[in-house]
Amino acid sequence: MVFMRKGGVVGISVVQATFALLVLSFYCVVFGQSQTPLPSPPTAAPATQQQQPTPVSTPQQEAEPTPRPLYGYQGVLVETPDGKNVSSQSVDQLFNPASTVKLATALIALQTLGPDHRFSTGVWTDGVFDKATGKVEGNLYISGRDPSFHFEHAILVARELNKLGIKEVSGDLIVSPGFTMNFSASASQSAEQLYYTLDSTLRTAAAIKAWDYERTVLNDHSNSDPAPSVAVMGGVAVGSVSPTAKLLLTHKSSRLVDILKVLLCYSNNFMAERIGEALGGPESVRQQLNTQLGFGPEELKFATLSGLGVNRISPRAMMKIYRALLAELQKHGLSPTAIMPVAGIDPGTLEDRFNSLAWRGSVIAKTGTLLRTDGGASSLVGQMKTANGEILLFVIMNQRGSVWRFRENQDYLVMLVQNTRGGPKAFDYKPLVLTMQLSHTESTVATSEEFEPPSKSN
Repeated sequence: MVFMRKGGVVGISVVQATFALLVLSFYCVVFGQSQTPLPSPPTAAPATQQQQPTPVSTPQQEAEPTPRPLYGYQGVLVETPDGKNVSSQSVDQLFNPASTVKLATALIALQTLGPDHRFSTGVWTDGVFDKATGKVEGNLYISGRDPSFHFEHAILVARELNKLGIKEVSGDLIVSPGFTMNFSASASQSAEQLYYTLDSTLRTAAAIKAWDYERTVLNDHSNSDPAPSVAVMGGVAVGSVSPTAKLLLTHKSSRLVDILKVLLCYSNNFMAERIGEALGGPESVRQQLNTQLGFGPEELKFATLSGLGVNRISPRAMMKIYRALLAELQKHGLSPTAIMPVAGIDPGTLEDRFNSLAWRGSVIAKTGTLLRTDGGASSLVGQMKTANGEILLFVIMNQRGSVWRFRENQDYLVMLVQNTRGGPKAFDYKPLVLTMQLSHTESTVATSEEFEPPSKSN
């Protein structure tokens, strides 16, 4: 058996004595010792070394390799589904949860909009359509606030217009101020991208690649289908739909549950913020969580709903949010894998973590990473499965230190817990085909430079 850790493979003997040593070490350090509360991260002094579960040597057995020293602050909470404590450390201390805030956003979105909700994009014209020439004499208007509108959706709009017989627009392309495309907060930039994507003669390689995925993977359309195309002969502008315009068609997004799967796998900040806007923003989400879960006024502090910036939550509060999310999914007959990444299987932030043969598929979790904010913050929230079939829920939060070392330690702790119960076991999961394939996760909001980096540190 191999024990996978970031930066390489550490060999672990499968002999009984070694396994017993690992279990004994874990229980002695994590469960057997009382932990002194750490100072609050926002006002703490320079980082101090954090106590970690460290295997110890015995006269009969040489010590196993130990994790590298970890500096910073750490909060840990591991529980059984029925609420029994397995491990806890600094559970009421406030940490920056980074992108694990997206779990709270997903919870309120599912409760407010429902898993089958679809975002609408309207296509309008104030002109006259000549069926003989396939030309609209007038302007083309686009309205809507779909957070997932991407290259392939623009080409789908072109295809639907082609089905109506429309191939050319003599006037301008005008998008509403709330319209966005390809995770750009700028309506004018989104309008330009839409302009170039509608017309097959101007389409970029990235747009063509996204369309190929939509056509061949999601909808299995024949490769012989002509490329959809609508040429707009006028300019590009941002403005309201003309009162005289008539609706040509309405494009519907994927279901919310499918959008959330993409959002959480890639930790897309823009999509989280846009969905958050539809929910009333950070303060509205915070108040709803306070009301539902009984949080005090200082237990949650949300500056954003993507996890960017300075947010605050304790491991105990995050566990309540995660449990509420599981309950909401169950209410709709959905499992956590419907919206959350499965480590070592799904693309995105967990693609290269827990990816050895033994551990692949045994962890479902949301990552959170801020490279600079609060001196570096990293979190991992989700659930693990063990060889005896037990499922354990966990929250691990780290702050003020190397995010790469934090990730390494998070993986180590999860694997260690699994090994105390015979090792890992994969969840029953058939990989989902995501509604979008994103090339990276570097989605930013406003002028922030923070983003969730890939799972690999090199």
